[in-house]
Amino acid sequence: MTESEEILVSNEFDAFRSEYGPVVRPAGTDAVRRTVRRRRRVAVAVAAAAVLSVVLPVGAYAGLNRTGPAPTPGQTGQPSAPPTPSGSPTPSATPSSAPTTTGSRTDLPDGRISRAQLLAARVDLPDWSSSVPPTCTTDGVRLREPDQESRPELGDGIHHGDVDGDGSTDTVALVACRLGEALDKQVVAFSRDDAGRIVTLGQVVGTREGLDDITAVALTADGRVRVEVADIQPCCGVPDWWPQKQWRTYTWSGGGFDQTAGPTRFEVDPRLTDLAMSADDLVLGSIDADGDRYVSVTVKVTNKGPVDVPRLGFHNLSTIGEPAGGDLSECRTVQAYESCSLDGLAAGEQRSFTFRFRLDSTWGEVTPSLLVEHLDEQDRNWPDRERSDNSVILRASR
Repeated sequence: MTESEEILVSNEFDAFRSEYGPVVRPAGTDAVRRTVRRRRRVAVAVAAAAVLSVVLPVGAYAGLNRTGPAPTPGQTGQPSAPPTPSGSPTPSATPSSAPTTTGSRTDLPDGRISRAQLLAARVDLPDWSSSVPPTCTTDGVRLREPDQESRPELGDGIHHGDVDGDGSTDTVALVACRLGEALDKQVVAFSRDDAGRIVTLGQVVGTREGLDDITAVALTADGRVRVEVADIQPCCGVPDWWPQKQWRTYTWSGGGFDQTAGPTRFEVDPRLTDLAMSADDLVLGSIDADGDRYVSVTVKVTNKGPVDVPRLGFHNLSTIGEPAGGDLSECRTVQAYESCSLDGLAAGEQRSFTFRFRLDSTWGEVTPSLLVEHLDEQDRNWPDRERSDNSVILRASR
């Protein structure tokens, strides 16, 4: 075959793969692992044969019956430090070397897959968490753009790099499936087999108990996958400032991905403290000349620590009545008689507050109660380390 004929055949194969590769049904995880292992065996064999054909006579090559020492994996530096995560120090995974490259072939299929190709293909996905609805399928999945349906979807960002160390480019993507108002998420690595079909290398990491969200994905130059994870997924009334976030690093081990750097768990959020509140009985006043009746209550709030609280938020005021003085006159904000923001407490400090309310005709229809909450300088609320003692049911004195 002449050189021009070889170029023509090569171009035809490239066009065929580009046109039909994305829509071919994937061969599955087991198939791609066999393909990866075959690539590496073929690459090593081709390289060895090339060397022997150059340096050995034919007779000596035929009589050779031993193998040389295994190639030494190339060592690389650690990835650059991630942004400083919130949260206390946690145990970290032991760093390891980058994925080992066992050989190099010029004819390895290119695993660089575009977003459009992933959306057009049918792919096999690793298992979702056990709590997802049956519409979150895994076999022959056609990924969708994000919507409100409980079906597998393709998240933002597609990343390319050699994550399995075989010398060819792979693709890493965030996929998700809706679980009520939240999303079950996983980072998945894809590649192509020798026939050019999209195959799944495996799951890098997925959401689970204690790891409730995946917020960012990045690849290092040496093939490691860095994932930003969070302990809380903002949804369902949970604000976006509550989660703790960490960067964790995952490396291909030959049969899957293992965590090799970064914290391995979330500790108790160091931004949180423990507030407690107790209350005296409500004191009902007599009806005045205008026909109004007032009630007052004294509450005691303790900050058990370990964090200072810039402001205290008192809630459920309307279950008692209309705010009408006492320490309520110092409120920074009062929202429809529902809440009041007052000066905070340092860790270990205790303070009493007396609140006065004007009762209306609905008094007694709702059980009066109060809730105290940790607020920051922007009046944003934070969860409590022990929420069971943050609220009180109020009773009238007799």
